[in-house]
Amino acid sequence: MDVKQILEKDRVLAVQTLSELISMKSVQEDPAPAPDGGVYPFGQGVQDAFAYMLRKGQEFGFRVLDYDRFGGHIEFGEGSETVGIMAHLDVVPAGEGWSFDPFSGVVKDGFLYGRGATDDKGPLVAAFFAMKALKDSGFEPKRRVRLILGLDEEQEWRGMHHYLEHVGAPDLGFTPDADFPVLYGEKGILQFDLAKKLVDRKRRGLTLRKLSGGMARNVVPEKARALVNHPDRKVYDQIRNQAAAFQAETGHQLTVRPLGRSLEILAMGRSAHASTPDQGLNAISVLFDFLARLDFEDDGLQDFLTFYNDHIGYRTDGSAIGLAMSDQDSGPLTFNVGLCTYDGGSVQISCDVRYPVTKTADQVYERLRPYADASQLGIVRGKDEAPIFMEKDSPLVTSLMEVYREVTGDRDSQPLVIGGGTFARACPNIVAFGGHFQGEPDLMHQRDEKLSLDSFYKMMDIYAAAIRKISGEAS
Repeated sequence: MDVKQILEKDRVLAVQTLSELISMKSVQEDPAPAPDGGVYPFGQGVQDAFAYMLRKGQEFGFRVLDYDRFGGHIEFGEGSETVGIMAHLDVVPAGEGWSFDPFSGVVKDGFLYGRGATDDKGPLVAAFFAMKALKDSGFEPKRRVRLILGLDEEQEWRGMHHYLEHVGAPDLGFTPDADFPVLYGEKGILQFDLAKKLVDRKRRGLTLRKLSGGMARNVVPEKARALVNHPDRKVYDQIRNQAAAFQAETGHQLTVRPLGRSLEILAMGRSAHASTPDQGLNAISVLFDFLARLDFEDDGLQDFLTFYNDHIGYRTDGSAIGLAMSDQDSGPLTFNVGLCTYDGGSVQISCDVRYPVTKTADQVYERLRPYADASQLGIVRGKDEAPIFMEKDSPLVTSLMEVYREVTGDRDSQPLVIGGGTFARACPNIVAFGGHFQGEPDLMHQRDEKLSLDSFYKMMDIYAAAIRKISGEAS
């Protein structure tokens, strides 16, 4: 059989494999003990997904490698050069409010549902079965073809860096962890905290006891919560009335209820990926908008809330905090507040900024610092990933565009630059290639994540053609 026939024959098996993989809750956790006395660096769930894919690779006749449980690969073919398909098995936390079990992997009405369906288990499995179809058809590449399995892409990439340091980087390839048709650039990523010390500890009036919101810096938070106290319980009735008026004015959702001697204020938003914060509604911004309308005894807290609403608020472009910048290739900077916390002595927000490919991290911090200094905020620097950029007419981008157009018939779509961060940053001559199709809902990092089976099958066809093209055929 030829490759296309094998892909069609394997569709049921591919869906079953993806469903089983999604059922494994591969959210990164603390290291877990292994039966041999070692550890699973990223927790049991991630290890289960990793072991599952390696078993599948062996079952289908591939060579597999597990390097120190930090990462590994599935490969076939010979040659001195390697084509790498760099994908990841870890997923972001599911959160709450799903209309189905996020780790069910259920198939219904032409969709496969669950956390990781689109980011990144669906594209990973599509690439895996594309490799299987090529191998089963008798195709012999002149370059080794290697599906590289990342285990902590959603956090610090320690596993991928460890793997590349010891096993080596592929010579070229792609990561199926973004958008079609193909990406030729990715914005820079900065993550940092803004914190304010609170020294006014008066207890006579309204005080903040607890504050929490969000799951990760790179997710627009869907929920944020504050716990407030006042010695006069009549004030709680006033706050409930203010919350009702706030909801009527803004249309945003607040829930206010007594909790012991305190009052809980819960704000709801709409989740989205931090690279596209305009597609969500930040629950922290909703909460801070409301809290600023209350009369807290702590002047420092009141100042911080004012700062937030004046210079961040519901804006997602950083314009009010001095960070409005853009370029022709990548468009405007994006700004997301992913987390908020309060420890009794300071209040803190954790931010995720995606800046244009022609700008630098230093430029971002230079513009941010005057605003932070004016409000007596500390800046705690975190992740700093420089932009990546490859010319549109480079051989790799051109080859993948040709494949996409041939398989889909789409002659209009053009190469893209996005704000997301993929494994393309981990080594040279790698670009992001799929698996999200333009025009389809982007449910990465959102509740009720799902993947169209038609899109899944199309991915398999595209990846098989792409692997064939860029790996070449042995003479």
